[in-house]
Amino acid sequence: MKKEVVIIGAGPAGLAVAACLNSFSIPNIIFEKEDCIASLWKKKTYDRLKLHLAKDFCSLPLMPHSKTTPTFIPKDQFIQYLDHYADHFMINTVFCTEVESARCVMNERSHKWVIMARNKITGEVHEHMSNFLVVATGENSEGIIPEVAGLESFAGEAIHSSEYKSGTGFEGKRVLVVGSGNSGMEVAYDLSNFGAMTSISIRSPVHVMSKEMIYLGMVLVKYLPVKVVDGLLVMLAKLKYGDLSKYGIVRPKNGPLTIKISTGKSAVIDVGAVHKIKTGEIKVVKGLLSIRGNEVLFTDGKSSHFDAIIFATGYKSTANTWLKDGGRLLNEEGLPKQSFPKHWKGMNGVYCAGLARRGLDGVSMDAQNIANDIKEQINTIAHDSCLCSV
Repeated sequence: MKKEVVIIGAGPAGLAVAACLNSFSIPNIIFEKEDCIASLWKKKTYDRLKLHLAKDFCSLPLMPHSKTTPTFIPKDQFIQYLDHYADHFMINTVFCTEVESARCVMNERSHKWVIMARNKITGEVHEHMSNFLVVATGENSEGIIPEVAGLESFAGEAIHSSEYKSGTGFEGKRVLVVGSGNSGMEVAYDLSNFGAMTSISIRSPVHVMSKEMIYLGMVLVKYLPVKVVDGLLVMLAKLKYGDLSKYGIVRPKNGPLTIKISTGKSAVIDVGAVHKIKTGEIKVVKGLLSIRGNEVLFTDGKSSHFDAIIFATGYKSTANTWLKDGGRLLNEEGLPKQSFPKHWKGMNGVYCAGLARRGLDGVSMDAQNIANDIKEQINTIAHDSCLCSV
């Protein structure tokens, strides 16, 4: 089978690219290894999740959210939006299809991408070809659980946060959440609400902000220097939360927007965890050192016993394991080698969408850039063909 464009991944990035290509009537197909679109949102997110950014920054191309949509969208409503988006733009997706390799074959005048994909139901491997290839498998392909000495000896339940749905079943249990990003803080808050005796391991400095602060910052940064906006956000955070270092939360030296731009790491959006930390309902502990049975030893020499550990320690991209382009597009972490804003385009018709750590707003920008570039290349090829036939 040959299509003009093959897109790998039916998350928001893949859907956005397909919609933009469809608006130009450019034939395309998505290969998705799971049995549904947006599988991360549908299968690997906790129940109470809401989008941390305002809806202005969370729409996909060609379909803004309606006026009646809440400013901060609940997970289920965002999933409905994605389902409607896929139906509206008649996006062509082949499910349960896992790409094993994608390589570029060239001759003197042209190139093509050869994709080997396995049907996860039948086990059959088929060859597909396209003129263009889009990597849209996302930054969160696979959950990361760090190596901790003695983890295999832990007698309780140890899971990644992608497997966590709610605090149901954890009431009265001693639970350790490892990781103090947005997922870690929100999971800790949720566990505490369900009556778990919750601790959270905070190893590195982190900014804590409210949703309203981040929304304000994202609006102001369009008109003011990042450094100025960062200064304002830090001042507002100090006024709202006070000195959190006494509770084990240390503020980084660089501002929240500076860190986001330079590293892709977001500030923590507080949903209520800070209040519980201040009241002692959530206990802050240091980084993990080792585990022996139910006992966890921390880097400050202290130890505690736990019934469960939830690792909110992030995700990684796995696209570099199957993309065979000589390592030109992606680095060893499966993220773009080129820095923003040139990150989305590789050589010989390969692109990546949604891998720049810039959220759904970045996904939208990538999709439009990719579709516009593919359209331009197709028009150039057609023009050159006409000239050659004269």
